[in-house]
Amino acid sequence: MSTRICLVRHGETPWNTERRLQGHIDIPLNDHGLIQAKATAASLAGERFDAAYSSDLTRARQTAEAVTTRNGLQLTLDSGLRERHYGIFQALTYDEARERFPAEYHRFETRDPDFAFPEGGESLREFARRIHDKLAAIAHAHRGGTVLVVTHGGVLDIAHRLAAGKPLETPRDFTILNAALNWIGHDGDNWSLISWGEQRHLDSALDELNNA
Repeated sequence: MSTRICLVRHGETPWNTERRLQGHIDIPLNDHGLIQAKATAASLAGERFDAAYSSDLTRARQTAEAVTTRNGLQLTLDSGLRERHYGIFQALTYDEARERFPAEYHRFETRDPDFAFPEGGESLREFARRIHDKLAAIAHAHRGGTVLVVTHGGVLDIAHRLAAGKPLETPRDFTILNAALNWIGHDGDNWSLISWGEQRHLDSALDELNNA
């Protein structure tokens, strides 16, 4: 019995437009992000969800609440669905991080799986383990159902690689857009990629690659 999960990256924030790394810093949606959240809710109005989960960070919660309010769903907030912790990179733009910490930035940019950001940051391998465990727990809790998960760009990067069988280290060759719809499945044993990057409901959206 297959479980379907609809993964949604939060709507746009002011820091997304500035190419500033948010990580665990709690940044709300901007006006365009709120519009995106409503558009996402409208696009999912005909979908029957058995449960809804969201990162507890405001930008994800605001996006999720647009959907759950419209669909009458109870929302479960879960810190395990947060973005990767970027340590010393948090609150810096990509250009600032590259300039101030060139050695660390190189390891980040080349997707070194064992590089953990100084000052409390996660390695890619640690982050992937957290997301793998969380998605597996959600899938097992709702076997055969359809679940909404609203989260962050880095989480979607891990989820796509998990569903498509791609290694952590390879460069990303897929989009991760604010408020787009991304579907993965779990049959009890294995993950699968159903569809990715559905954005017909959006007027425009930024990609995660430079807007985490």
